[in-house]
Amino acid sequence: MDHHKIIHIDMDAFYASVEQLDHSELRGKPVAVGGNSQRGVVAAASYEARKFGVKSAMPSAKAAKQCPHLIFVPPRFPRYKELSNQIREVFFEYTDLVEPLSLDEAYLDVTENKIGLNSATLIAKEIKQKIKERTGLIASAGISYNKFLAKTASDMDKPDGLYVILPDTAEDFVASLPVHRFHGIGKVTAEKMVKAGIFTGKDLRKKTLEDLKLRYGKSGQYYYNISRGVDTRSVQPVRETKSVSAERTFEDNLYDMADIRTEIDRIAHISFDRYKRSKASDGHTITIKLKYADFRQITRSKTLEQRINEEVPFVDLALSLMTEDLLNDDGIRLIGVGISNFRKDEEPQKPSQLTLEF
Repeated sequence: MDHHKIIHIDMDAFYASVEQLDHSELRGKPVAVGGNSQRGVVAAASYEARKFGVKSAMPSAKAAKQCPHLIFVPPRFPRYKELSNQIREVFFEYTDLVEPLSLDEAYLDVTENKIGLNSATLIAKEIKQKIKERTGLIASAGISYNKFLAKTASDMDKPDGLYVILPDTAEDFVASLPVHRFHGIGKVTAEKMVKAGIFTGKDLRKKTLEDLKLRYGKSGQYYYNISRGVDTRSVQPVRETKSVSAERTFEDNLYDMADIRTEIDRIAHISFDRYKRSKASDGHTITIKLKYADFRQITRSKTLEQRINEEVPFVDLALSLMTEDLLNDDGIRLIGVGISNFRKDEEPQKPSQLTLEF
């Protein structure tokens, strides 16, 4: 069977690394990108800070207690976007099959590539080197025959990692992988699996498809497949755009409105960046998505008469959709922000009221 050659590139501590790159006095020191207020939240942490347990989505007050010498710096999204553009230029030197996931990570299908190199590992090495030479930043790369394994591999040897999962080693690799290291299995689900006696991929593979669907709903099919190293998703650089969005699943649930708004602000910036990079320039509907700890999901949206074309108003509107009545005692585990309803302005459509969808 012919296998695809997929590379997942993930920039190491991207926001924090950019701050250390631009400000020499921050290099080698614990840095957190985010607000240094009692109700602030960490958007990104340098590896020096991570040694103290500081991580993204952590309340700033908690991060400061764990790392008394932590240096907080405000985010600079225009600068992050500038460097992200340079990094993506490197990707396109090797393949047009590039699927960006955010400013700091992307999938590449290099099965057939522009330089005629047969080794995906050598291509990944070249990409890492070019990124370092052109931006001064460090990337980790995962290489395998599907997206799930490539994504998992890129996280195995950080920072500055290069990890390969070959077809003939994938089964053993997945069998020994702890469930909390599986991409697509969040912290809460991993804890539930452990309580059910599922500690590794080997344990997960013992479960029938019917059992997994009964336990985990629609996600059961995905868990069944990845426990066997199967992922049929292709790298999708070009598609008919029906919506553009970004979302984040948090290691620790969010309860505080200020923290939630901080995350919506950050995710909205990423979503708008993807929107501007897409060929869609005539979106009219803004949506936020919330998934609670019990996996119940809601969306709230607003449709505008005019097209969405400015970042600050878009972010402000996304923030306005988050109201106190959406808070939940069990906390929020995922937030998404999206743009949809692409149509030309000459095709009038009445603006809708705010909607709450279940």
